Amino acid sequence: MADEESVARPLETRLWALPPLGEFSLALHGGAGGRIEELSAQRRESFEAGLRRAHGAGRAVLADGGAALDAVCAAVEQLEDDPLFNAGRGAALAADGSVEHDAAVMDDDGRAGAIAVSRHAKNPVRLARAVLENSSHLLLVDPSRDLAAGWGLQVREQEWFVTEARREQLERIRSRHLTGPRHGTVGAVARDRQGRVAAATSTGGMADQSSGRVGDSPVIGAGTYARGDSLAVSCTGEGEAFIRGVFSYDVAARMRYLGASLADAVRASIAAELTAKDASGGLVAVAPDGSVVVAHNSPTLFAAYEGPDGLVLLT
Repeated sequence: MADEESVARPLETRLWALPPLGEFSLALHGGAGGRIEELSAQRRESFEAGLRRAHGAGRAVLADGGAALDAVCAAVEQLEDDPLFNAGRGAALAADGSVEHDAAVMDDDGRAGAIAVSRHAKNPVRLARAVLENSSHLLLVDPSRDLAAGWGLQVREQEWFVTEARREQLERIRSRHLTGPRHGTVGAVARDRQGRVAAATSTGGMADQSSGRVGDSPVIGAGTYARGDSLAVSCTGEGEAFIRGVFSYDVAARMRYLGASLADAVRASIAAELTAKDASGGLVAVAPDGSVVVAHNSPTLFAAYEGPDGLVLLT
């Protein structure tokens, strides 16, 4: 008989569906995670300020008539620069104490760029975009410092990415023999005034993960996906589950082949693929008509999107 803890179980899904509210749409996330009732008011305000800055950066691009791909990169770059979030500086530390970044971008026409186990680029999302624009490849693993610098990107030494808070987190996990948090990724989706959609995702992965582990964020169709006939989506959560379920493409396929709405497709994919113990997470998604869905079945999700009454922050 299977142990009760190992049996797949339904998890409560929270979903916000918004109709098109203007000429463009933008939604972003700062990671899904466990319960954070103990989060202090000051720390919560810091997370909200980071989400607000990121949304403002992306929205400014769209309001100026910019492309969806430019907007999602601008938003994610802000989150990478904020050490509170698990991307860029302040990302989770691997078991050997190093920082290994994964990131991906995907445009309306199916063009994509991704990087995994990146150790040098200050903003991994910019390196992923450079792969899209400068390379005949789609995914590069352990891209060199010289490659990033040669593409005109800022590079940093490993010490610059490592924060004291992340050192303490890794020590706690090791000393208490805990499993590292499996949730924590940033991402954004947008629809611009021309009706184009795009997605970008960036992460430092799991704390105490094996060196070289690659999650769902840079895997096109798992944690990141965008196509003009369906949606743009960026995911966060237990990466292995998103890879096994080819999650973001599963949502797109339900829309493309079954004619499901964005909200119905998201809800069905979560129910089908994120049901097992620890296989929880969340996402932000936008359809070509500008409708937006934010959803998660993890206890929490950091996210920002515009509602009828202005900016909405989830923390």
